[in-house]
Amino acid sequence: MKPLTLRAFASWITAGFALVAIALAAWTIDARSQGAALTNDDCLGCHGMEGFSVEGDNGKPRSLHVIKEKFDQSVHGKRLCVECHKNITEVPHEKTDVRVGCVQCHQSLWSRAQADGKTAENARLGVVVEQIERYLRSIHARPSMEDQSRTNATCYSCHDAHYVYPPGSEIRTEWRLAIPNTCGKCHTGELEQYATSVHGKEVLNERNPVAAICSDCHTTHDIEQTGQPTTRVAITRNCGNCHTDSLESYMQTYHGQVASLGFAYTAKCFDCHGSHTIQRVSDPASQVHADNRLQTCRKCHEDATAGYVTFQPHATTDDFERYPHTFLASKFMIGLLGGTFAFFWTHTLLWFYREYRDRQQRKTRPHVVTEGLVDEKKSYFRRWPAMWRLAHLLFAVSLMILTLTGMTALYSNSPWAPWVANALGGPQVAANVHRIFAVVFVAVFVGHLVYMVLHLGPKWRTFKWFGPDSLIPSWQDLIDIYNMFRWFFGIAPRPVFDRFTYWEKFDYWAPFWGVTIIGVSGLMLWAKTFTASYLPGWVFNVATIAHGEEAVLAAGFLFTVHFFNNHFRPDKFPLDIVMFTGAMPLEEFRKEHTVEYDRLVKTGQLEKYLVDAPSQPMTLGSKILGFTLILCGLILLVMVATGFAGSLH
Repeated sequence: MKPLTLRAFASWITAGFALVAIALAAWTIDARSQGAALTNDDCLGCHGMEGFSVEGDNGKPRSLHVIKEKFDQSVHGKRLCVECHKNITEVPHEKTDVRVGCVQCHQSLWSRAQADGKTAENARLGVVVEQIERYLRSIHARPSMEDQSRTNATCYSCHDAHYVYPPGSEIRTEWRLAIPNTCGKCHTGELEQYATSVHGKEVLNERNPVAAICSDCHTTHDIEQTGQPTTRVAITRNCGNCHTDSLESYMQTYHGQVASLGFAYTAKCFDCHGSHTIQRVSDPASQVHADNRLQTCRKCHEDATAGYVTFQPHATTDDFERYPHTFLASKFMIGLLGGTFAFFWTHTLLWFYREYRDRQQRKTRPHVVTEGLVDEKKSYFRRWPAMWRLAHLLFAVSLMILTLTGMTALYSNSPWAPWVANALGGPQVAANVHRIFAVVFVAVFVGHLVYMVLHLGPKWRTFKWFGPDSLIPSWQDLIDIYNMFRWFFGIAPRPVFDRFTYWEKFDYWAPFWGVTIIGVSGLMLWAKTFTASYLPGWVFNVATIAHGEEAVLAAGFLFTVHFFNNHFRPDKFPLDIVMFTGAMPLEEFRKEHTVEYDRLVKTGQLEKYLVDAPSQPMTLGSKILGFTLILCGLILLVMVATGFAGSLH
């Protein structure tokens, strides 16, 4: 037998004193607890002792120590221990599996607070109950793959029930900084990766309380598998809680627009920057470092070229120093939209005012009844041949569908956009529909050009390019505009017009600019690999701005100014069907195009343009078609207006 050493003797003495202390504490607590509810001090008599523990399932000590000072600062500090540990009724108690029902407890407290009318407490508990409901729908609340009788994680797997601190308190910071290690108890591989990232270094090494932790990205209570589309979208939005400007600029790209619509198939923040191993852009290890960016792009775009590398996914329109191309493109388009709408909306308002006042004063321009003199033969003037009417209809329908599908992406943050995207079958289907009708739109335009070349080519030497049959603007148009404004202000009578008015000529030439800008930019975005093979990546930023803003200009002009000029002004309201029937009442033609009428009468050519009144079915069908298109246009106008207004916030 070995001799008793001084160290062993001291250990025996210490252990003896500890046993005596525990026995005395237990005797004291037992004496106090007879016939009375257990207090927290009763429990802390043992659990308040540092080092107090039991043997865990793995054979290692499991701490049962509760630090009174820290517990008192927690949200549960005013609660009795036995309110949660309901199966403890006496001290000392037998060794038992003490299970705590966090869900039942909070729901019970919430119901009681509601019944008692405790508004403040009810509000606080309501938040907790809402968090519980989100947790119950999360992957943490589902059975574990290893043990179906247990959930993946319980409330106290993440929260130490004794140390839950209110938001804003200083001590909560300590808990927040420990969350990565708490998550890492289960997600060990992810913790190792996170520790090497810019976020992990800030939290674990620098103790930076505002750097991103697990729950900042993955959310707190409604955590879901990261492969789920809803999770990918949610994490992307969570990145914006810290990186506000970056999220805002990202949402202006097609990748971000699809994310705003609730779909996850386009690149999200972590697809480019990484997830648990994110590094600063300047770090050679970063996925978006200049040396690694092309390879990162090729994860989605297998045929990506060097032009992709210079695409600017976070370019803004207000920073000339960093993004001069997007700045200039944006300012040019804003000036174009502002100037166009300022002139034509002013023109529209003044026209409405003057025409309405003239009608009130019963001047020489009575309201035109578009039905015409149906029973009289040859009482209509043939204004538009069938080819022009068909082209107009195809142009109108394709433009409206392009507006619907395009504005859904452009204003993806609008309340109506996700609904439209889902109704169309998703952004991918909407994009395909958009491209199909873009081809129709351009085909009509090109077909018209071919027709004009074939029609005017043989007589280009003799054709009067600035004559009455030409759509090319002339000095007379400037005179007509001047006289029209004089009429607006009551200075002169309403001017008379020839075959084509100045606003009709503008309607004709505007698509030449619009189709060129929208068509070329759209083709560049569509054929992105070809574009990036020859042009730098920033052209995609410029093309996106030009494509979207020019589309807004086209839609806004057509559904306001064009609709007013041809349908909504007092002399035309509510609908002019000449573009569907091709013919207009002779009396209306004489008033709208007096100069042409007088010339045809003088030359004896009027009769060859006279036709019978459109049939009743033709008239009815034209009205139905016209009202349908106008209704669709007005709905689209409201959508564009609300989307534009929302984009300003």
